[in-house]
Amino acid sequence: MESINFVVLGEQTIANDFGKKGTSTDLTLYDRKESNIIRTWITASGFPDKIQPLLQAINIAEYVIFHVASLDKFTGEQIIALDSLGKKEGILSHSYDVDESRLNTMIKGTVLENYKIIDSSNLKDEMLKFPVIQNDGQTHIVIDHCFDVKGVGTVALGKVISGKISQYDKLTHLQSGAEVMVKSIQMHDDDVKEAVSPARVGLSLKNIKPDEITRGDILSNDNSVNILNEISLDFKKNQFYKNIISKNEMCLVNIGMQIKSGKFMSISPVKLKLDKPMVVLPNDTCVLLKPESQSIRIIGNGEIQ
Repeated sequence: MESINFVVLGEQTIANDFGKKGTSTDLTLYDRKESNIIRTWITASGFPDKIQPLLQAINIAEYVIFHVASLDKFTGEQIIALDSLGKKEGILSHSYDVDESRLNTMIKGTVLENYKIIDSSNLKDEMLKFPVIQNDGQTHIVIDHCFDVKGVGTVALGKVISGKISQYDKLTHLQSGAEVMVKSIQMHDDDVKEAVSPARVGLSLKNIKPDEITRGDILSNDNSVNILNEISLDFKKNQFYKNIISKNEMCLVNIGMQIKSGKFMSISPVKLKLDKPMVVLPNDTCVLLKPESQSIRIIGNGEIQ
């Protein structure tokens, strides 16, 4: 079975037309299986009340569906988030009352300039044209939900970022270092023996409890993964974030689906001390957030040095 994952932004309710609603917290997932391909749509249902789910929903997807229903600061935040994370492939549509020329001005100079602009009535057909993107290599699985199931034990939901996962595999839980065994794997509620990137999976795990797993944790067979307490960034400040960044100031640090608190140790270059270690995978981008900001909550982004 192959998998494709989309993030749905803007008017999130359109996801109801795409697939069956599943897990729903501050992230809501919908999926549909057709012709041996499982398509999953993720919405940041906790946004705009919180900025964190927006970054997490974007990080978990390969492709973007952005249906703009209004041109407000939250639309601006979504554009900045997509550009910060370099999400280059997607579909852009808008409701009839949105000023297209103003929208074009808002996306100018961002990755969204390359999105295919279509009428919303054609969204379903256009989604079928996106190819599966498999990422070979070492196994990395990012967890977005975890809970205890009576009679089963620890069940984790997540995405195979790279490589593959097989039943009875033994993987390391990062950051704890605990060795866990995969008792069983499900895709779209079906039991499978194996799943390959970029599959969404439900994993029954042995040797770890649900409260020992948090969103963004990684399961891996890769011994070379970096786990950092401090990070240095080739940093680019978001031009719409007008506040001055100061040494010793606190912020939130987003890497993949991980979000931890950090303190600026220096501003030029940008170095941060993390309150808890973070896993850094190849090609990860770091985004800095200020949730309490009254305007744009994205400070900026950068490559991890």
